[in-house]
Amino acid sequence: MLVYPQLTTGALSQFPIQKRRRRRTVVNSAADGSAIKLADPTGELTEWQLQYAGLSDGELAALQQFFTAAEGTLNGFTFLDPAGNLLAWSDHLENAVWSLGSFLTKTGGVADPLGGSNAWHLTNSGAGAQGITQTLAAPGGYLFCLSAWVRAAAATTVTMLMAANRSAQPVQTGWNRITFTASGDASAESVVLGLELAAGTAIDIYGLQAEPQAAPSKYKPSTTGGVYEAARLCDDALTVTTAGVSNHSATVNIIHASHL
Repeated sequence: MLVYPQLTTGALSQFPIQKRRRRRTVVNSAADGSAIKLADPTGELTEWQLQYAGLSDGELAALQQFFTAAEGTLNGFTFLDPAGNLLAWSDHLENAVWSLGSFLTKTGGVADPLGGSNAWHLTNSGAGAQGITQTLAAPGGYLFCLSAWVRAAAATTVTMLMAANRSAQPVQTGWNRITFTASGDASAESVVLGLELAAGTAIDIYGLQAEPQAAPSKYKPSTTGGVYEAARLCDDALTVTTAGVSNHSATVNIIHASHL
């Protein structure tokens, strides 16, 4: 799997990040002058411009090696959106992308911490731990940050899962945001992320989010998720400006077309 590299900090890019998404509408014009318009999801185009400054020699070498492996615009690669939520359908835990334990039940429409009603109530009625997870087609060795808002009727704990890594997090009676940062198996081409509830535990949850960086950003509701397979570089060469020892600047342009 060819994947876009992270920086040594664990971040995938620096600010500012420019992201542009273009959607296509199909128009069928009839002989009587009327028209029927339909959205065309397969025509969606997403572009990113990543600007780097102060790159170390090692970080620059990683980018240059990536350009060589991609052969410029020729080969596709997996790109994790640094400005998005990697998890798909983050507000829709009923969607098939989520895997739930057999004894874990969910109820939607719960008031969330941002004033909406997009939170979920999860109850584990089983005799053992039960989880809710999502599998991403992303490199296991990446550094990921998993976050979520949680609360419970009485203080308890919930376990955050990231590949084989686990982290017990406190759940208060009021909404609090929990986070977990870790890397998985460097040889794996997918990673499982989610939460696990102990037997007899019930919590409210909102805003599950995964990001390719060391710390969480503001919650971004998602539908398709931020893992883009078959992304491509827009340029055949990487132009670099060197200001000093281990101090380099560069701009990388990336595109993903759903119909290609």
